[in-house]
Amino acid sequence: MSYAFPDLSQQLQDIATSGLYRSRRVIDSPQGIHLKLDGRSILNFCSNDYLGLANHPEVISAFKSGADQYGVGSGSAHLICGHSSAHHALEEELAEFTGRERALLFSTGYMANMGVISALLDIQDAVFEDRLNHASLLDGGLMSGARFKRYQHADTQHLNTHLSKASGNKLIVTDGVFSMDGDFAPLADLVKVAKAQDAWLMVDDAHGFGVLGAKGGGLTECFGLSQTDLPILMGTLGKGFGTFGAFIAGSDELIETLIQKARTYIFTTALPAAVAEATRASLKRVIADDWRRAHLKHLALRFRTGAEQLGFELVNLVSANSDDKFDMLSAIQPIVIGDSQRAVEISEHLLKAGFLVSAIRPPTVPKGSARLRVTFSALHQETQVDQLLDALNTAINKTHTEAD
Repeated sequence: MSYAFPDLSQQLQDIATSGLYRSRRVIDSPQGIHLKLDGRSILNFCSNDYLGLANHPEVISAFKSGADQYGVGSGSAHLICGHSSAHHALEEELAEFTGRERALLFSTGYMANMGVISALLDIQDAVFEDRLNHASLLDGGLMSGARFKRYQHADTQHLNTHLSKASGNKLIVTDGVFSMDGDFAPLADLVKVAKAQDAWLMVDDAHGFGVLGAKGGGLTECFGLSQTDLPILMGTLGKGFGTFGAFIAGSDELIETLIQKARTYIFTTALPAAVAEATRASLKRVIADDWRRAHLKHLALRFRTGAEQLGFELVNLVSANSDDKFDMLSAIQPIVIGDSQRAVEISEHLLKAGFLVSAIRPPTVPKGSARLRVTFSALHQETQVDQLLDALNTAINKTHTEAD
């Protein structure tokens, strides 16, 4: 009997025909607002390097010094011989930064989310996830074997209905800043629901760390949430921090449990110690350089104002909390296009004009909501935002004409 693969060529053709084909771009320069692509200088508006730290001289210097001291590879998993003094120091500094008892480094954000959820839950428990959560959170919930429920986006009443019917340990999981919409989870209300229903709360604040809060502590800093309010806090280091890796912060008992049970921690090689040293330098800049956050907010507001004047369909931001006391804007400002193929065409028009803006399509976003995911860096200038708006207006109008 033959066990041949299905017709992969036909599958790929179907993906391309539906406007969902994905291709990699080869970059020949450091990360930043200017990238070298196919011999051209391109203005970058799709990076998660929100604070512009990926190519910061101090971060690079710390990385080089770390490589001189520790070498390149970490050699093994943390629990064998891969846990260096650099890793340990960074964990202690991240714990202090987040106001938690301890922090635990993971090699990637995906591994952190998969590891923590599956370590804490089993088949007799239940996990409740926002419908727009990142894939790593959804996959972690499914991998845990717990009863899996998705509640309507940012809808705590819908969540409460599910929670009231559940038994066993209950875990609520949400993004802090949603990666494709740039809006915020209603954390104050989620804390109330979790406490009322005797549930744990886990927040992935990957896109908030560094960007939001007076000291860059993210959405949780903005809400002033303690370890008791929010027992499981996750953050990544490859976005606002400009380096690589991720961490979970929480109580001593939580971290010890993850060290014993999180398979994605136990069975993977530790990230290089030089990366940990670079992140320690980046953390200092995150705390000290409040101008980066202020400038990001200013750029996002300028873009939204201009985009609305031009009639673009922006994603409406969910209020940071019920009484609107926080005046925050995400660095993520998507423009909804709808049709996947048209989103790709607009993105290609922009690239020809010298602007890199990614077209985001299903299954990353719901069907019919393909978009241009515009992101800003603290290194962008007002004039560059205005140039992007002009280019977007031209590209969107041009694709309208071509479609007619």
